[in-house]
Amino acid sequence: MYRRAPARTLALVLALSVCGIAGPAAVARADEIPRAPGHRLVAGYEGAPATARPLPGTPPPQHPFLAPNGRSGMHADAAGSGTHPYPGPLGDEPSVTSERIAPLGGECATATFDSAGRLVTVCGTFSGFLLKLLDPRTLDTLAEYRLPQRSSTVEAITRLDFSRIFKDTSGGAYFYLDDRDRVVLADSRGHVLRLAHRQLADGSWRFEADDDWDLTPYVPHDCVSWTDLFPSGVCDPVTSVMPDWQGRIWWVTRLGRVGTIDPGTSAVRAVRLDGEEIQNSFSVAEDEVSIVSDHALYGFRADADGTPRVQWRRTYDRGTGTKPGSVNQGSGTTPDLFGQRDRYVAITDNADDRMNVLVLRRGAGVPADRRLVCEVPVFGSGASTTDNSLISWGNSLIVENNFGYENPASLVLGRSVVGGVTRIDVREDGSGCDVVWESDVRSPSTVPKLSTANGLLYFYEKKPHRLGIDAWYVTAVDFRSGERRWSRLTGTGPLYDNNWAPLTIGPDGTLYAGVFNGILAVRDRDRRDG
Repeated sequence: MYRRAPARTLALVLALSVCGIAGPAAVARADEIPRAPGHRLVAGYEGAPATARPLPGTPPPQHPFLAPNGRSGMHADAAGSGTHPYPGPLGDEPSVTSERIAPLGGECATATFDSAGRLVTVCGTFSGFLLKLLDPRTLDTLAEYRLPQRSSTVEAITRLDFSRIFKDTSGGAYFYLDDRDRVVLADSRGHVLRLAHRQLADGSWRFEADDDWDLTPYVPHDCVSWTDLFPSGVCDPVTSVMPDWQGRIWWVTRLGRVGTIDPGTSAVRAVRLDGEEIQNSFSVAEDEVSIVSDHALYGFRADADGTPRVQWRRTYDRGTGTKPGSVNQGSGTTPDLFGQRDRYVAITDNADDRMNVLVLRRGAGVPADRRLVCEVPVFGSGASTTDNSLISWGNSLIVENNFGYENPASLVLGRSVVGGVTRIDVREDGSGCDVVWESDVRSPSTVPKLSTANGLLYFYEKKPHRLGIDAWYVTAVDFRSGERRWSRLTGTGPLYDNNWAPLTIGPDGTLYAGVFNGILAVRDRDRRDG
């Protein structure tokens, strides 16, 4: 009884705060995210500034219906490469600024940039997701659009089970910015929205919904709500959307539905992967859509009428259960398309002892015995998993270890994960793969990124601390060697936990990180000011 009382109090506070929030929020100046005690007892900076060493190679093809590569979504481009063509911070006296989005929660996950460099992001609060337009320097809110509350939030509050929130990837967390600066997302009602931001005559900004496609005739949506706490039907949230190269909008649901929308006619087509779950986003090549479920990796194409059609399917070792550090019993990665003409696709599996990085050849015409290029076990026995996308550049892959992370309560009181980062290269002749280097970086749950303009990998790190201080750092690692270059303290306490959010490099070289209480920015000293 004693242990449940704080949870009940928190649930009451959240319920009251949810019920009391209505209407559009006022545009506001950025308030800093509070730091927990102990920030003066840990190093503010370690290492030394790096020297930019651009990486040779060809970037992923530019998708015709997405914003430019590096600006369009959580994984930076249609191939899911996790790379940015902009130079991130080199570690030259880097500063940190932040915006607190809400009193509790407020994490900004996917970050994109419009054609003028303004930051477009979706931030999760207990009252619902907020689509926000932010000034990229000050993080001031320029415009805001309130999205509906997810059913997982209602369940968390009423059933005192907050794991439901942290394992829910629906409601707009995965969205993309299209080639006309419009946000395309699936909200918690089962609607796909296309929203534009426009400047008014008085200089202010606002979001407007240009299109609204209702998927509920195709997707069961009997979900928990404040007016129906115990629904009897099926609730199947839409988890992600992406366009194909013909302009169709593809969508996937948690319970394995795969569909398309024709924006011109509003025609919807869908199929179902029976008994399978989709919790990750997906990647799109010119000739194929790559989707991973908790059982298999798929290559899809659309028929002339838009109906998704499986071109090939490959099962993988899904293990015997969900590991700490995974959302479900299956692969935790959005597929990466890489290599010459994107001929390879890479994911991780969920093998019990050691997770494997799998590289496969794409395409319907690949013989079954030629599909698998390599299967490489990574990290330690019994402590190996990831729920974040790989990074791919050239024939190289980067994978991080998330084993042991569950939610912001997992690592309080100075705890951390076992960690680890590995680089794997596919051989030039395609005969297999080799481990190039291994690092001890402890990046509990971030979607890491690579700047191809300076050759640095960026992680969001937490080291164990004997005094119980929860200190979070941005850490830069040399892509070529795996050596640490520098680490910069961003803040202390669980409000600075990134909780599965990505790092994102902006066009002006700023590194952004979504954290539990909002978003922060790390940038080098501006030498133009002396």
